[in-house]
Amino acid sequence: MGAISQLIIYLRWPVMVGMVLALTVLVLFPNVRPTPGVDLQRDSGSLTPSDMEAWQGPVSYARAVARAAPAVVNIYTLKQVRNSRHPLFDDPLYRHFFNLSDIPRQQRMQSARGSGVIVSKEGYILTSNHVIDGVDEIVVSLADGREAKAQLKGVNRSSDLAVLKIDLDHLSPIPIGSPDTAMVGDVVLAIGNAFGMGQTVTQGIVSATRRRGFNIAHFENFIQTDAAINPGNSGGALIDAHGNLLGINTAILDQSGSASGIGFAIPADTAIQTLNDIVEFGRVVRGWLGVEAQPLSPQLAQSFNLRTTNGVLITRVAKQGPADKAGLRPGDVITRINDSLVGDGRWGQQEVAESRPGETVSIEIIRQGQVQVVEAVLGSEPIAS
Repeated sequence: MGAISQLIIYLRWPVMVGMVLALTVLVLFPNVRPTPGVDLQRDSGSLTPSDMEAWQGPVSYARAVARAAPAVVNIYTLKQVRNSRHPLFDDPLYRHFFNLSDIPRQQRMQSARGSGVIVSKEGYILTSNHVIDGVDEIVVSLADGREAKAQLKGVNRSSDLAVLKIDLDHLSPIPIGSPDTAMVGDVVLAIGNAFGMGQTVTQGIVSATRRRGFNIAHFENFIQTDAAINPGNSGGALIDAHGNLLGINTAILDQSGSASGIGFAIPADTAIQTLNDIVEFGRVVRGWLGVEAQPLSPQLAQSFNLRTTNGVLITRVAKQGPADKAGLRPGDVITRINDSLVGDGRWGQQEVAESRPGETVSIEIIRQGQVQVVEAVLGSEPIAS
């Protein structure tokens, strides 16, 4: 027992010194502490300072708003509506006895609100077609407080766009961005006349691109965003973090009429093309292939020994049209246009319509079980009579 006591006394000081040293190391060098049960990957230093700087965004988007906001206008529309009246008022006998023959129908003005974007110093404004469709008068209110009546210069119903013009000096057109380079995750701002309250700005990100299939317009190629787009925002601007126009806000997915985190904007390049066509030609000029076609049903796909319903079956080819000159004929199945799948035909139709007359498109077809590629020079879409 005496020997054991002597051994404890002998080891006590080395043990205490070792514990003090260990505690000192843990305090001075906390990174050497082990994490039991978790294998963590530490920063290997692969990110350079320039990489980290590229990830940093501005603390404020006030400069972007200041650059774009003067070009965003509030739109107020008036529509003359006849008040309904009791059917007896139109009965000849009733009108004779009560002397109502000279009483005119009462009329009232119905107002609505939306937004628009000034895109040129000449006073051209882009907005949504549904904002001004069927109205009798359009009044534009600028961010600087001025107001002016607007002329409707033309519409693109297939894409839900309209072009207005006002006659005012010292306008501030919005700088145009590059929607084709917009990426999911990019910061965007929506500016418009939300709920008729006046100019309002909301912020979010690009949630998706090339969205379609919502029956909002005939041709759909939307930028999707979670920036709040409320009633009155239609026709307003979707801008990037530098204040450049990316799109014209057009719709929200939620049917209740309030923002739901899923909004859509028409890309700015589509909108500007509409503007240029209307200014130059008085209408939208579309590429035209000159075919009539129907989507591939599962039964049709099976009859052509196809494993997918991607594609459209040509049922008619316009004589001396672009498709006819390219050698297409009824019974051919179009599967791709310019390397893009045509799907049920909507994407293919949009690919052609958004091309310009005179452009050459590459068309992949299946004819008698064989895949072929032909090229067609697009013509101009015939004017509906």
